[in-house]
Amino acid sequence: MKFWLEPFSRPAFEYARHMTAYYSKSFYLSASMLPPAKRWATFAVYGFCRYADNLIDKQRSRATAEVLHEVEFLRQELQIAYRTGESEHPILQPYIVVAQRYGIPMEYALDLLKGVEMDVENLRYPNFDALYLFCYRVAGVVGLMMTHILGYKDESVFRYAEKLGVAMQLTNILRDVQEDCNLGRIYLPLEELHAFGCNENNIFEARMTSAFRELMRFQLERASSYYEAAHGGIRLLKPDAQYAIYSASRIYRGILKRIRAREYNPFLGRVFVPQHRKMGILVQEIVRTKWLAAQERFAL
Repeated sequence: MKFWLEPFSRPAFEYARHMTAYYSKSFYLSASMLPPAKRWATFAVYGFCRYADNLIDKQRSRATAEVLHEVEFLRQELQIAYRTGESEHPILQPYIVVAQRYGIPMEYALDLLKGVEMDVENLRYPNFDALYLFCYRVAGVVGLMMTHILGYKDESVFRYAEKLGVAMQLTNILRDVQEDCNLGRIYLPLEELHAFGCNENNIFEARMTSAFRELMRFQLERASSYYEAAHGGIRLLKPDAQYAIYSASRIYRGILKRIRAREYNPFLGRVFVPQHRKMGILVQEIVRTKWLAAQERFAL
């Protein structure tokens, strides 16, 4: 029987699917076009990552120590699940099935939890090196997990996957400048904020000065450079997964384009890529990757 249909884990896989559909329409759309086994495995991984993020991202009345206790409990249960191969935790149950099936190292999940803890303990990041570590832990490792599921032709694909995950997290940060500020968080590196002649009040007071616009332009160009650096690695994935990742990359880059179209102003409300545009990108990538695959076959 297919692993996502096993009676003991089917409800948990459905729960992970619903979490994916609810929290990330873009990711859900791309994942839904994968072959069934990879699709359900993706839902399981996303469900675990989203659950961990929600311990921090969802506003609740718990004290910091109590939230960190939740993260520590999840870490301990994760380690036990890797040792025993099972868990009754509703989000770890499908994750551990997938992790063992596809050989996802436990270190990736543990790094993700370290990133979640960083988000509790750090409301500011002094420089880009510190921010990169955070981006790696909460998003780069997700790219590494997904690479195990999607399959690959060459080990070098992992460094590209890390870059794509970081690019997407940088995009989230630029999209959510105002929302994060409302939660007391500033992810733009303070060193760079000051280097451009800006300060935290630009964000707290939503002051879009020419200096802040140049800072945002710099941040967008850096995020774009990570997409460029990651692009060549997508062709190292198995052919039946490439179009989903090409699509996800293009959809997320579309967020950067929309910020740019607003003259880099993050205080005009959250930008998003319309559903019809997402569908158009997905169809284009399906057609394009099939055409490229056909070319390769004829070349042989």
